[in-house]
Amino acid sequence: MSEEEMITSVPAAGVMEASQAMLQKQLYAIFTKPVNGMGPVFAQLEEHLKFQVGLEREGVMFAAGPMWSDDEQSWEGEGMVVVRAASRQEAISIAERDPMHASGARSFHVRPWLINEGTITVRLDYSSQTFTLA
Repeated sequence: MSEEEMITSVPAAGVMEASQAMLQKQLYAIFTKPVNGMGPVFAQLEEHLKFQVGLEREGVMFAAGPMWSDDEQSWEGEGMVVVRAASRQEAISIAERDPMHASGARSFHVRPWLINEGTITVRLDYSSQTFTLA
């Protein structure tokens, strides 16, 4: 096995240098999962969704939603929330304010996420005043 194959991590500065021509948009992914079954999750769901919509209105929310089971047939209470924040600590503070986490219904883990590649397409039809995201 070569020395390159043995490498298990690369310094962030190296990744930034290698992707300098790309977007390099720093966001934070909050992975959230139930602590004690679905009952406490359902008890907090309405307040959680209000909180999420508030983050969206403030421009903090990038994306959020439930994560299906691996067979795509059910929801076991897990979710992911991607936020705009100045630091991982700020993202943690945002997650701590979520009623799901503040009540103890869910636990969370925050990971920094650097967006370099991808696309988003928005189609706006003037005549029907409709739009489509792809």
